[in-house]
Amino acid sequence: MKVEVICIGDELLIGQTINTNATWIGAEFVKQGVKVEFCTVTKDIKSDIVNAIDLALTRVDVVVITGGLGPTKDDITKHTLTEYFNTELEIDQEVLERVTTFFKKRGRNMLDINIQQAAMPRGCKVLSNDRGTASGMWFDVNNQVVISLPGVPYEMKHILKERGFPLLLEKFGSKALFQRTLHFQGIGESYIADRISDLEEQMLIDNLSLAYLPSVGSVRLRLSGKLNLSHKELMSRYILEMYRRFPTYIFGEEEDTLSEVIGRILLKKNLILGTVESCTGGAVSSEVVRVPGSSKYFQGSIVSYGNDLKINLVGVDKVDLERDGAVSEVVVKQMALNGRRQLGVDYCISTSGITGPSGGSEEKPVGLVWIGIAGPERVTTKSFLFGDFRERNIRMTVLSALNLLRCELLAINTEKK
Repeated sequence: MKVEVICIGDELLIGQTINTNATWIGAEFVKQGVKVEFCTVTKDIKSDIVNAIDLALTRVDVVVITGGLGPTKDDITKHTLTEYFNTELEIDQEVLERVTTFFKKRGRNMLDINIQQAAMPRGCKVLSNDRGTASGMWFDVNNQVVISLPGVPYEMKHILKERGFPLLLEKFGSKALFQRTLHFQGIGESYIADRISDLEEQMLIDNLSLAYLPSVGSVRLRLSGKLNLSHKELMSRYILEMYRRFPTYIFGEEEDTLSEVIGRILLKKNLILGTVESCTGGAVSSEVVRVPGSSKYFQGSIVSYGNDLKINLVGVDKVDLERDGAVSEVVVKQMALNGRRQLGVDYCISTSGITGPSGGSEEKPVGLVWIGIAGPERVTTKSFLFGDFRERNIRMTVLSALNLLRCELLAINTEKK
């Protein structure tokens, strides 16, 4: 099975919207043992869409289209496909009922343009959408398949996973891969590769593949093999060895996030967390509360960006602050200790740094960050030197703070790499 993805939308071409749909679709097809061969991005113009489909059908078996299925006049994909496959639109009663229920549950009146979302091309297979009003479509012509999906990511993902993939597997069969993913924080891909070069050589002998997927502050390491018991067992052994080599850096697997991992540990140990933040401006607490149910283990945050607040609200010693500066071990230690007491929590994270692009000096350059973790038994502090880019520095501080907390909660020695 060869696959091409066509993403429709002017907003993708002018950079107004990041094309996350193509990335996700490519990753999901890999899990099915299929690599996407081509990806095309086109404007909301009928002739351009038709040209993209014509070209795709000369070189692949499956075309997955996203975008242009909304209720407004610039959403022309459905009408273009209706004409392309020489059919006509008709109201699908099941779709109409689903759209009607969607609006009724939200206490909103349905407009005529919303009713028209139930008009589907005759002869296509409707891929129902439980999360929105635009249904997906499946066209099967001359043993080639064209799938059209909404551009809204959470709707598109749901339809493709629940409706599209089962139909594709039924038609083309499965060559699904077995994959495991490890998440690293605080170490670059080149350093990981250097320390597992012997494992990589053995993986090649065992017909397993390894991919490094870096992002800001973290690296995903994906192991892939055939969907059989032998490869599953081999992968488990390799992963156990990686945990042994990288206890400080591996924080989770598969879809885990650091904030989710931290939440599970805090819940299991019945502990409460708080933060006192300077350079991150509340970003650490924001990351923590992204997890549903975080109110069970997160008390709150003090954002003491200015020095006056550090002194008057957090209780940092004025003499220490003037002598050592806000970005210092002594200050971040006091922030964590005093924050733990004032917030009434078991653990408190503190952050203070120079995120840039200005404000640095030879002694304290841009990118210097101090992080503190105060717990029931001790205070841990650690300095980092990240770089010159503000948003990147903030993100890396957030992830580093959470990973340092993870190590404290699990009694992992961060001095031993």
